Amino acid sequence: MKIELISSKENPLFKEVRLLQATGSKGQKARISGGQALLEGIHLVQTWIGDAALETLFTSAVGLQNPEIVEAIYAHLEICPETRICELELALWDILSDLVHAPHIAGLLKLPNSCINPPQSVSTLTGDVLILDRIQDAGNVGSILRTAAAAGFTQVIAVSGCAHLWSGKVLRAGMGAHRLLDLYEGWSTQQVLSAVTAPLLVATAEGSTDLFAITSDLTHPVAWVMGSEGQGASEAFLAQAKGVSIPIDPRVESLNVSTATAICLFETVRARRA
Repeated sequence: MKIELISSKENPLFKEVRLLQATGSKGQKARISGGQALLEGIHLVQTWIGDAALETLFTSAVGLQNPEIVEAIYAHLEICPETRICELELALWDILSDLVHAPHIAGLLKLPNSCINPPQSVSTLTGDVLILDRIQDAGNVGSILRTAAAAGFTQVIAVSGCAHLWSGKVLRAGMGAHRLLDLYEGWSTQQVLSAVTAPLLVATAEGSTDLFAITSDLTHPVAWVMGSEGQGASEAFLAQAKGVSIPIDPRVESLNVSTATAICLFETVRARRA
């Protein structure tokens, strides 16, 4: 196993990785322009073992003493022998990693084209779709992606204004769900409306239809729309979709968007099993 030693924070690759970790629009721009995202932690790296999109692995002298990390590196190299392996000096690892006391392993992942270049024109998407309309909290977005994968909603569209699907916080909250999903990012509302063929259902407190009264609708492909934390779904979606409300105690104003998504998606699963 050939290992490159990185000992300076001025190393071009190290500087590139640090840009990928930036928060907000700066980090998103770096990830999209570079076509890469950083996977931090043993669980995320293990999720992509054997996938050629995992092009570079980072560890440290401490990491190379960890049998689980060494096993993961060799398992990936066996399938993807061209993978670049880099050892960071410990001082650099402390700068790189946001995960205190976590095993010393990270990786650079090549992003799918559907998340790098917003489409000029879009193809038709058939079947079930989950649409995230300007959901801005990274923890919520990651949790929703994990729920979507668990419920079998593999097509997910993030409308412009959502937290970046490949930011570190979204990846960690997603717990590897990204690899199970077909993700589309940076779409406009109009592009979504043009591409999605399934009937639109928007979860909203003002919805005139009770979630538990639409079992027959849920037995066919549907497109669930989940709106932003503060403003809800956009007027364009509300005008085109059936408004569906989740019955809650009237003393409670609303549900967290990730909780609402879980209820709607698994009610869809329940309806189909029934």
